[in-house]
Amino acid sequence: MAGIAQTEQVFDSCVLGVDPGVSALGLAAVARHERKPVLLFADTVRTASDLPDATRLRLLHEAVASAISIHRPGSVAIERIAWNKNQVSAMIVARATGVILLAAAEAGLEVEEYGSLEVKMAVTGQGNADKAQVRMALERFHGLKGLPDQPDAVDAAAIALCHLTQARLRKVAAR
Repeated sequence: MAGIAQTEQVFDSCVLGVDPGVSALGLAAVARHERKPVLLFADTVRTASDLPDATRLRLLHEAVASAISIHRPGSVAIERIAWNKNQVSAMIVARATGVILLAAAEAGLEVEEYGSLEVKMAVTGQGNADKAQVRMALERFHGLKGLPDQPDAVDAAAIALCHLTQARLRKVAAR
């Protein structure tokens, strides 16, 4: 079209990764640029334990909705709840997961869930990797720059990266 400048899409396949929790929720937007992952944003949302549960969940919903609005991901990736651990803790995380799913649904985004073993395998190649190994792999092997110190935000970046690497495989396998 004459008169309309054509611009190259700089980033494609942006994913919002979420490490769910009520007291600390990790968020990270990771995109692919020239076939390499790029960290666009990573942070941890904290809620005070003296607030009513409904208020804490509202704050989490607002944070996820805001991240979606700002970073415009094409999908959301979330860590699946591990029910085999502390079931009381799992129920609390399930509430946080619910508000995350709501924010994604309100934005019309697909959500994929990944287990922690699956995330560690995708990022490090080892299912038993610890948090330090995940961080090191994100920085050195995958080239993500600017990871914050907060472990929940780093976990969210790992979840987003896992989705970037696994989403195409899942679509092919579903055919």
